[in-house]
This record gives sequence, structure tokens and C-alpha cells, in this order.
Amino acid sequence: MSPALPRTGRRTPALRAAAALSLALVITAPAYAATGGGSAALTTDYVWRGTTQTQGDPAVQAGFKASADNGLYGAVWGSNVEFAPETRASSELDVTLGWSGNVAEDWALDVNLTHYRYPSTTVDLNWTEAIGTLTWKQNYWAQLGYSTEALATDEAGIYAQVGAKLPLNEQVRLEAAAGYYWLDDAYDDSYAHAQLGAVWAFKAPFELRVTAHATDSSARDLFPGLAGSRVEAALQAAF
Repeated sequence: MSPALPRTGRRTPALRAAAALSLALVITAPAYAATGGGSAALTTDYVWRGTTQTQGDPAVQAGFKASADNGLYGAVWGSNVEFAPETRASSELDVTLGWSGNVAEDWALDVNLTHYRYPSTTVDLNWTEAIGTLTWKQNYWAQLGYSTEALATDEAGIYAQVGAKLPLNEQVRLEAAAGYYWLDDAYDDSYAHAQLGAVWAFKAPFELRVTAHATDSSARDLFPGLAGSRVEAALQAAF
């Protein structure tokens, strides 16, 4: 998930950290029962943190998650992408290791390390981010992400988001979120974005979603043609 052609540089410390975390989970975790699930989507545009990752073109996306009953989990997710032509990036693969569970009545926490990887690119766009999400009553959340190699640079970046799901009835809900990305070290600027969507769960496990996105002028300056106002629609399913 990298909305522009970033600066390249050394990223071995974060990759070593991801490998170390993976090894630690394998070595220290006892044998627990595991469950699996997946997701799939066809969308008219792949929008991430307010910016298109496909130049406004459609995307096909799929993911799988395996969870142990102690809260540890691993997940993979993929999508087609389209960045600057010289990157030759056409696909994205996200690998996530984390823990999720209840921390109090009505409160849940998810903490993970996500590695964003672009297998087909001819330049180094890969990077890693630590993300924590606190959820209240399954419908309201606050998220914080931090990376020392934000958007595949050698600089730090911090991302914050708050959001809510607002059920209207058993089949229809609204989803709203607002985020801010501190990128002063990596890009000498930061930006804000917001989104509002409607989801119709017309037949399990399928849903139709329409989402409107908007960004501030800083995002449009940082990522010309990729940020701004846009609407995307998707057919999605979780199983």
C-alpha cells in the first residue's frame, strides 16, 4: 500500500524485525486449535488512506487469515496495483502477524506487524508497519500505525484513524472514518482524509459497498492525480 513512487533505501532492520517476530511466534506458541477464514472483493478502485493504488482502475482482491484460540494470527492479502510506470508494480501482497482479543467488557485490541510487498516491481517498494487498533462494541475504533520506513522511504511516518459502523437495519449499515498521516520526515508534509460508505448485506456472505473518499489539499500536492475526491463501489464477501 504505497500511493506513489517512493524514495528507495535501506529497509533491512524492519524486515529483520518481521522475521524475528515470525520466528518467535512459531517457537514460543504452544499447539493451539486454529481457525481460518477468507475474504474476496471486486472493486472499481483500490483506495488506501485516501489515495488510489490503481490509478482509478478496478481491482481484484483476496485474503486469508488463520487464528489460534490464544489470539495469535497470521494473514495474507493481495491485490493488483498500478503505480508509476517505471516501478513496473502490478501486484501487492500484504503479510501480517499479530494478536487480537478482548481486553475488557466491550473492548477489543488488535496489534500486528504488516509487511507490504510488491513482487513484480523493479525498484524496492517493500516496507513494514506496526499497527494497533482499539475497538469498542465492535462498531467504533481508533487505529495507530507507525513505521520507520513509511511508504518505502528511510524515514518515519505515523498514521491515525478513527471510525464507526452504524447499522441501519439487519442488512444495511453506514461506515465512516477519518485519518491523518504524518509524513513530514519522509515527504516534508502531512495530510488528512475521510471516507463515508454504505454497505448492503443482500445475501450472505455477499455485500455491496459504495464509498466516497476525500482528501485535503496537502494530499493532492503530495500525490497529484492519486488523491482527492473519488467514489468506489465493490462486491465483497467474507467466509
